[in-house]
Amino acid sequence: MHSVQNCLNIVQKKFYFCALHSGDIAQSVEQRTENPCVGGSIPPVTTKKIINDFFMPDKPSLEYRYKKVLLVDDNEIDNFINERIINSSGFGEDVIVKNSSDEAIDYLKQNEGNPEMLPRIVFLDLNMPVKDGFVFLEDFNNLGQAIKEKCKVIVLSSSISPDDINRASTNPHVLKYINKPLSEKYLEAVNV
Repeated sequence: MHSVQNCLNIVQKKFYFCALHSGDIAQSVEQRTENPCVGGSIPPVTTKKIINDFFMPDKPSLEYRYKKVLLVDDNEIDNFINERIINSSGFGEDVIVKNSSDEAIDYLKQNEGNPEMLPRIVFLDLNMPVKDGFVFLEDFNNLGQAIKEKCKVIVLSSSISPDDINRASTNPHVLKYINKPLSEKYLEAVNV
């Protein structure tokens, strides 16, 4: 019979193995939720604690600055890394990732009547195919006032073009322009 600690160790090892081989934490969480000790699944709260303990063993449970954060970027690797930084730093508890301007605008429209589902911060990449970040800002301008008041846009881009920086920074909906890569230092400087 396994002790509780042995069960957690087994689950963590399975999680680590899956994470290394799949390259996708979300997928590996699903792959390793089977509890080898009792043949059942681990409750979501326990799963989240195991993940937090695994990635941040020396940190106590975090108190997040923002409940929801929206990340709009077509680059899946950047999204993966930025989501982990936002979570592990205590900046945002729930990171919603959208891979296009249209997906992000649709998400905001769908949740207009539900303020708890709206993100406080929107991290926006400028360089995306089909509709770039500037088109997102035009579409964002046409959204309801409640969305525009609650959601603050921070441009997170690899563009160092003075024209892009000036155009984004002068947009009334853009709170700040940050160059990639995202870091805890940048997140500490954000105050809404």
